This record gives sequence, C-alpha cells and structure tokens, in this order.
Amino acid sequence: MKDFFKILRRFIPPYKKQLILNFLFNLLSAIFTVFSMALMSPILEILFGMSKDVHEIVPWAMNLNAIKHNLYYYITIFKDANGAALALLLVGFFVIFTTFLKVGFAYLGAFEAVYIRNGVVKDIREQIYQKILKLALPFFSEERKGDIISRITGDVTEVENSIMSSLDMFLKNPIIIMVLLTSMLIMSPSMTLFIFLVLPVAGYLIGSIGKSLKKVSREGQDKMGMILTVVEETLSGLRIIKAFNAEKKMNARFSSELYDYKSIMNRLMRQRELAHPLSELIGTIVIIIVVWYGGTLILSKTSELSGPEFIIYLGIFYQIINPAKAFTTALFSIQKGLASMDRIDKILMADVTIPQAPDAQSVSTLKNTIEYRNVSFAYEEKTVLNNVSLEIHKGKTVALVGQSGSGKTTFVDLLPRFYDVIGGQILIDGVDLRDLKLHDLRDLMGNVNQEAILFNDSIYNNIAFGVENTSMAEVIAAAKVANAHDFIIETEHGYDTVIGDRGSKLSGGQRQRLSIARAILKNPPILILDEATSALDTESERLVQDALENLMKNRTSIVIAHRLSTVRNADLICVFHEGEIVERGTHDELIELDGKYKRLHSMQMF
Repeated sequence: MKDFFKILRRFIPPYKKQLILNFLFNLLSAIFTVFSMALMSPILEILFGMSKDVHEIVPWAMNLNAIKHNLYYYITIFKDANGAALALLLVGFFVIFTTFLKVGFAYLGAFEAVYIRNGVVKDIREQIYQKILKLALPFFSEERKGDIISRITGDVTEVENSIMSSLDMFLKNPIIIMVLLTSMLIMSPSMTLFIFLVLPVAGYLIGSIGKSLKKVSREGQDKMGMILTVVEETLSGLRIIKAFNAEKKMNARFSSELYDYKSIMNRLMRQRELAHPLSELIGTIVIIIVVWYGGTLILSKTSELSGPEFIIYLGIFYQIINPAKAFTTALFSIQKGLASMDRIDKILMADVTIPQAPDAQSVSTLKNTIEYRNVSFAYEEKTVLNNVSLEIHKGKTVALVGQSGSGKTTFVDLLPRFYDVIGGQILIDGVDLRDLKLHDLRDLMGNVNQEAILFNDSIYNNIAFGVENTSMAEVIAAAKVANAHDFIIETEHGYDTVIGDRGSKLSGGQRQRLSIARAILKNPPILILDEATSALDTESERLVQDALENLMKNRTSIVIAHRLSTVRNADLICVFHEGEIVERGTHDELIELDGKYKRLHSMQMF
C-alpha cells in the first residue's frame, strides 16, 4: 500500500479540485446511506406493532435521541390522523428520497473520479514519451525496443485497469466504511468493538494472498515485452526471414514465448480469481459471527438494541460488506498494477546521462573552429576513441575514412552530444560543448545518415521536419537543390504524398534525397554526413552526390565515407584506425605518404 500512495502523491496533485469534490460527494452518499437505513426502523416497528407513540416534541439538537424522538412524534401524528398503512407509505417515500440522494451523490463522486483516472493515465503516457525523447542513446542500446513499446502500451493499460480503476474504490469505500462504522458505534458500542476485533483478521487473510500477485505480474509484463520484441524484429526483418526460409525458426521462437506467457498468466489469473470467492466466504463467516454475538446479547437482554434496531444494525453492517469486498478486490488488482508501474519507472526514473548545465550558454552559429582536444570515449569497458585531437576550421570539409569499427561514427556522434566524452574536451569557438545549451548546439547541425530516417507522413512534412514556420515555396526550393523535386511531382499527390513506414514507398536514392532536402531546409552551419551514398546504385549515387555538393557549399562539413572517390576533394582527410587518427592530409598528400590511406585507395581502385 505504501507504493500505491507514492503513486498517488506523484500523479494526483493536478486533480486536487476533482479529488475534493469526489470526497465531498462520497461523504454525502455515505451519510444518506445511514439515513436510508435508519428510516427502516419505524417501518419495522409499525409492521411488528412495536411502534412507540410520541405525543410531545422536544427541542431540536444535534444528537441522535432528539432527532429520533421528534421523528417519531411526527409519525405518531400522521398515523393517528391517517392510519398505520398510510404512515408506512409515507416513511417508505422518505426512504426512496434518501436512497435517491445516496445514489445521486455516489454518481457525482464517480463522475469526478473519471476525470482523475483518465487524466492520470494521460499524464503517465505523456511523461514516458517526454522522457524517451530526453534520454540519451546509450539507454536504448541496453533496452529492447519491443519492451519499451510494451511499457507505454501494455503496462500503462495495466496501471489504468488496476490502480486507476481501484482509485474510485479507495476514494469512496473508506469514506462509506468510516461513516457506517461510526453510526454502528453510536448504535451499539460493544457490538461494534467486537467487529473491530474480527475485521482485521479477515483483512489479513485476504491481503496475504495479494502480495504474491505483484511478482507474477512483473514476470508477465516482462514476457510481453519479449513477445513485442519478436514481433518488431519479424516486421523489420521479414525480407531476410523469407530469403533464408527461416519462417519455421521464427514461428518456433514466437510460439515458445507465447507458451511461457500463457503459463505465467495462468498462475496470475488463478490467484486473482481467488479474490472474489475468498472475500465472499470470509464476509459470510464474519456476518454469521456478528449475528451469533448480537443475537446472544439480545436473547440475554444485555444488548443496547431492540429486535428491529438489531435488524437495522445488521443492515448497516451489510452495507459495509460490499465496500469491504471491493476494497480487498482492489488490493489484489493493485498488486498487479504496481508491477507494471515498476517497469514504467525504469523509464521515468532513468538518469538523463546527457544533462544540460544550469548556466549553459546560448550559441547561434559557428564563428571559427570546432576542436577535439585529447578526446577519449568507451562503450562500457570497450575503448572506441583514444586521445584523439583534431581542429576543424569554419567552411572546411573534413573527411573521415578507415575500417568499420575504427571509431568514425562515434567521433561525429560526440559533436551533437548523443554521447559525452569520458576524457578530453570538444570545443566550439573555444567553449566546451557541455557548457552550451543542448537545443542550440544541435540546432547548429544537420545530419544525413547512411540509412535515411523518414517518417510515415507526407513528403512535405518529412522535409519540413524540425523547421518551424516554413512555407511550401521554401520546401520546394530545398527539394530542387537536393535533386528531389522531379520525382516528388511525379508521385500521386506530389508533396502531400504519404511515403509509408520509414519511406517504404520510395527507392533508396529517393529517400536519401529527401533527407538531404530536410538538411538543406534547416540550413545548418555544420553538416554531418555519415556514409550518405554507400547504399546507393551508381545513378542514384550521382544524383545524391550532386545534391550533397550543393548542400556542402560554404558549410563546415564532416564526412564519413567508405568510397574514397567521394571525398578526394576534401580539405582534410583523417584516417582512423583502432580509435586513433593515424594519418591526416589532403588526398594527394596521403597518396604520397604511402600508408593506410593509399592501401585503402588501391584496393578500391582495383
């Protein structure tokens, strides 16, 4: 329960108004529940011929005896004038009216709880998504994509179905129970104290079973994350699965995960379904014990209650049973939801490893140089860059070449702070990157990657992605510079054509030219090209290369290339080997050096 209240403290504060109204309406509903039950007393006394005739009224006071005395006075007058049958009908109308108020206020309380429930679920999903956008790339290299999707969908749904659906019970049922117990305590202190001894034992028996649900539920949600991971990998790699006739293998893997999930959920459901029959059995036992104890007191003439009053007392106690049963059922459900909340908190509570300094400086352009000064970096314990230094002057093109895994991509990923250096510094115009505002820093840069990252949206929105207040004319101009306008106008709806998941309706060269048009529209002073033409055919490469040359004019460019022919005109070429720059110079200088660059060049020419 402590964890449940922690969740409420985190997410309920924005809904204080609804919470107060919910409390007020539930309190009024509970009060009118007592009134509706109390009005049954004169009905029973009239029916059994035990009604007391009261012919004198006493001053009204805020105590039970005065209210009861005067109520019987008016009933006596009405009964004397109209007979017992009409008096019975009159009291019945009052019972109906108080019951109407009871259920009406209960509805209003539930009405306010709906806003709280749906608002909290919306806030949780929003916070998860915002945190995903804030977290650094290393977090996602350690987490399965399917598991993250499972948390923002399945786990949040589980929190909604268990914790938030139980919220109404926790807002309403304790109030009802407290009001009813208070009225019972007023009617018969000795019997109510006896109930206080019996109820905790029953609560402990039910609560002890609920504790095991949390662990099993967490296992189920973890397994669902694995299932979604398999589905995501299948959809992404369907071409390879079919090409290698691996359908049987993937089906066996998926079936195995489903079987494990079924076994876990069977255990979970068996325990959860035990909640209702167990609470009903224990509730019946408690009622029988109370009836036995109260009946013994009445038969021995030592009870504070008469026969009809004891029936009313049992009726009020019975009104407690359903809220108490719902309360215990909610406890079972909450244990399951807390397991999902633990998984959600792995995202919400994850450290943002690329923080922005509180006194970070603004930056709007590159004035002079980018400097890597003795930079080192490692993924966990594997060193990727070792004491690398490089100065890149404004307006120059620097090419990075070398074998795969030599550290080129990591070198450029450090510039927009996708990762932070573990040694040395990267400076822009003499200021450490970590002292600059993160948004301003990344606004200086445009990226064109080997795999064009596009979204399932229109061509216009993909080109204008991340650029605010742009016009169609500007988008078209960028597309023309990127050699993309001609193929765009040939599509079904032109710039309004939706390109499918990851741009699946376009060819590789078309996707790449759209990503170049996006970078052109952003118009960044620093350009990062990561093997932008390596996956293209010769014709597409020529078109993309022309577009890149248009893009690189008068910009500071860092180009990663495996095809050395695309970077021979660079102002500086750096050869990476095992995390170090082992050669640097122009194309002609490196050929004359007769080192690693020349060997790479010779192999490609061959």
